Amino acid sequence: MVCGPARADPPAGVASFLLPLLVWSIISYVPFIWHPQVLVSNPGDSGMLSVGTRIDRSQFDEENQRLVTAGKRIAVGDPANPIFLPAPHEVGKALASAYTTEPRRGDKWLHEALWHSITVIVYGFVLCSIIAVPLGIMCGTWSFFSRLFEPFIDFVRYMPAPAFGALAIAITGINDGPKISIIVIGTFFQMVLVIANTTRQLDGALLEAAQTLGASDRRLLTRVVIPGILPNLYTDLRVLLGWAWTYLIVAELIGASSGISYFINQQGKYRNYGNVFAGIITIGLIGLITDQILGWLSHFLFPWSGAQPPTRPSRIAFAMRSSPPTAR
Repeated sequence: MVCGPARADPPAGVASFLLPLLVWSIISYVPFIWHPQVLVSNPGDSGMLSVGTRIDRSQFDEENQRLVTAGKRIAVGDPANPIFLPAPHEVGKALASAYTTEPRRGDKWLHEALWHSITVIVYGFVLCSIIAVPLGIMCGTWSFFSRLFEPFIDFVRYMPAPAFGALAIAITGINDGPKISIIVIGTFFQMVLVIANTTRQLDGALLEAAQTLGASDRRLLTRVVIPGILPNLYTDLRVLLGWAWTYLIVAELIGASSGISYFINQQGKYRNYGNVFAGIITIGLIGLITDQILGWLSHFLFPWSGAQPPTRPSRIAFAMRSSPPTAR
């Protein structure tokens, strides 16, 4: 069975979040599922343990065995998961407190770190798009530009963007310049190839019809190619925006550490893993909300796209000709 375009299905959408939450809750609250550690509530006569200590179950049993052998009071504790896996309610509390509890000296509030990250993402993605979108359309439209640029772009896209970190710092300084540069480098080459491929999938019959009517190369580009690919181009940019977010963690640790990634790493150092999860979930929520808003806007920007049949690769070479094809 062939699946059609994805449609809004609120119950399924809610279930897609409830299922992982259910698994997380079972792991967190059902003692016999995992819980490899013990949270000490009464250390007994142990000099090694104290109230609130989280220790592996095997070490806890060994300590109690030693206490029994010595005729002392044993320790008491409750099954617990490692500190790096807080329960859902703990993460919920962290989400609330991160916006209301004053951070340590030198650290930023979560909303300040988040806004800084959004600024870096916007600058990096916009700068990347300004160059990559036209270049991708050119490569997908004219075979000359495809042969000229795509081999090198295909070569560079396999290079990890963080490898350019030292060069980015040397060229742009230690503030936001290197972060924006890493996002641009990590997204640019993929964007060119994705958009070029989208452009090539425009129905070749549209080009042949326009050429038959005597359209020039410029008019083919502005009146046929660009309008024809706009809905799919918009979707590509939505996907690539998520790609840009994946480089944020590394980008924000280059040069002067800042933003939501720095917040997450600092909270990890403080062993506040509830705040770590809160930061990660916040990034996911921002990405999801942004994508949903962009998807909603697409219905108004491209009202005709929903009625279009799926695009298919053209069998003709997508190199424009200056003269119309010979009538048969």
